[in-house]
Amino acid sequence: MAKTKRNIVHIDEEKCDGCGLCVLACAEGAIQIIDGKAKLVSEKYCDGLGACLGKCPQDAITVEEKEVEQFDEESAKRHIENVKHKEPLQCGCSGTMVQSFKNKGKESVKSVEIPSELTSWPIQLKLVPSNASFLDDADLLIAADCVPFAYANFHQDLLRNRILIICCPKLDDAEYYQSKLTDIFKLNTPKSVLVANMEVPCCFGLVNIVKNAIEDSEKNIPFEKITLGIKGNIK
Repeated sequence: MAKTKRNIVHIDEEKCDGCGLCVLACAEGAIQIIDGKAKLVSEKYCDGLGACLGKCPQDAITVEEKEVEQFDEESAKRHIENVKHKEPLQCGCSGTMVQSFKNKGKESVKSVEIPSELTSWPIQLKLVPSNASFLDDADLLIAADCVPFAYANFHQDLLRNRILIICCPKLDDAEYYQSKLTDIFKLNTPKSVLVANMEVPCCFGLVNIVKNAIEDSEKNIPFEKITLGIKGNIK
């Protein structure tokens, strides 16, 4: 295909942490996570408008003018359709790497009944009403879906005395999440927000989503974060 001088996205792999937010922002599917880094899969899929720029928390994406293939809208549409029919996790993101491990050196303990610290429902961000009464003047815990499964003491150490909201920044619409959380922060005044995310790169997007939502709400809400390892350890 003939080349022409035009704007196109450039990704600095040294800065990229593989969070995947740019993949969600690219309507043409021109960006994919390969070997843990965002990469432009084809010049002809990129329209050069830079919709992905504002989604990159590491400022790893710029728009440059250079000699590249012309943007092919029809090819991009066909590419998107092909991507839709693939399994969603075949992206090369290091966070989806298949692993198997055992908890060595831990003796089994006698089962005891531990009371739940959950005090509100629903807990999925998509289902929580933005004006739910339990959100106001609350200490919020916004946790990635995998956190309660990875961290054995989740209820006692993190959830106790907090209102829980869970979501997945990898599989769902990050832009929607930020908008929904902005509404929650505008309609309520939480006392604090604790974000619990996993150590995998794609999960760090949750931290930025919540920070941006607090900023968009124009409220001064105390913010903390905690990162969990896939083996249940606090990083």
